[in-house]
Amino acid sequence: MTRYFLLSFFLLIFISSSLSAQTFIVKPNNSIKEAILQASDYDTIMVKAGVYNENLISIEKPLTIIGEEGAIVDSQEGDEIFIVQSDHVTIQNMTLKNIGVSYIKDRAAIRLNRVQDVKILKNTLINTFFGIYLQKSNNCVVDGNKIIGGAEDESTAGNAIHIWQGKRIQVSNNEVSSHRDGIYFEFVDESYIANNTSKNNMRYGLHFMFSNNDLYENNRFQNNGSGVAVMFSKNIEMIDNEFLDNWGGASYGLLLKEISDGSIENNNFSRNTVGIYAEGANRLSIKNNLFHKNGKAMDIKGNSLDNQIIQNDFVGNTFEVLTNSKSNLNHFEGNYWSQYSGYDLNKDGIGDVPHRPVNLFAIVTDKIPAASMLLHSFLVNSLDAAERLFPQFIPEQLIDQKPKIKPNHYDQN
Repeated sequence: MTRYFLLSFFLLIFISSSLSAQTFIVKPNNSIKEAILQASDYDTIMVKAGVYNENLISIEKPLTIIGEEGAIVDSQEGDEIFIVQSDHVTIQNMTLKNIGVSYIKDRAAIRLNRVQDVKILKNTLINTFFGIYLQKSNNCVVDGNKIIGGAEDESTAGNAIHIWQGKRIQVSNNEVSSHRDGIYFEFVDESYIANNTSKNNMRYGLHFMFSNNDLYENNRFQNNGSGVAVMFSKNIEMIDNEFLDNWGGASYGLLLKEISDGSIENNNFSRNTVGIYAEGANRLSIKNNLFHKNGKAMDIKGNSLDNQIIQNDFVGNTFEVLTNSKSNLNHFEGNYWSQYSGYDLNKDGIGDVPHRPVNLFAIVTDKIPAASMLLHSFLVNSLDAAERLFPQFIPEQLIDQKPKIKPNHYDQN
């Protein structure tokens, strides 16, 4: 009986609060700040189309703020716009513009400060230094936003979506571009990043630091300084993402540093300087990925241990695998290598001779980058011949004993 009484009591409170909630209409000659001051908990503020020259709008009560199409808040190169300091807030369908660059404060169009159950939905942010900034906030949703930066160098660029200390954050269906980092996680656990497009950012499309038990899937990271960096983290799942066109002298599709016990599966690494660069990456499942037309498909250092690299397709890469160690403590098996020159006499789909994916010339160019201009020259052909005669020059244990004759998943046609 007590349980039913409590259920009825809370249901009555919910219905009463819903019935008492009001909607405030804000027009261009009115103030959004003033409407927030007048509103009560759980009211809705409808912002009509027009330009509102406001900033430092503090939200300290549960509210829903919804903009009509064409509702624009312009900070005019001033301070940040919305500062959310209450739980249960929704900001939806607003256009926010022109946050001034600051060298002492991370100004953002929307800042969440020590809150939970906040939703930031379908907003457009233009030239806002930092776009959406969450600090010490949990159980929040950032979905369907378009965030376009305007900085020309890293010193005047913030991150499009910046999250510092939080749990159970959903970042989904956003388009972010032209920032320092597209999406930045630091000390963010148990969170979900899905269906985002992060492109043309100066540093990383996605940047993880000290974050654990997170999943990112179905995202596209294209034409960034580097695609994604995952550092000092564990139990990260990276599934069904695209790492595309991340070119540069120190550019990677995916950079792994001091990461353990995660999975990298069903991803597409195409046209990157390096597909995956791994340093101190341990106990990862790297499976069913496509490495296509990269400079180096994988650069996996000797301090990366116990990784399972299986059933991947390596197609049309200049170099397939590079390492700085003569030993190998990772397991390669069942991969397709387009540079494999073996045969399959028994027609079981597995090469009859093992494949050694480390190329001697790759080792040379890693130590002497200028040597890459000799690619396809007579000298390199001579190195290939020397490699076959003296295989001790390359890591003896880095070998795929069961190379596939045909791609696992990729149709070359």
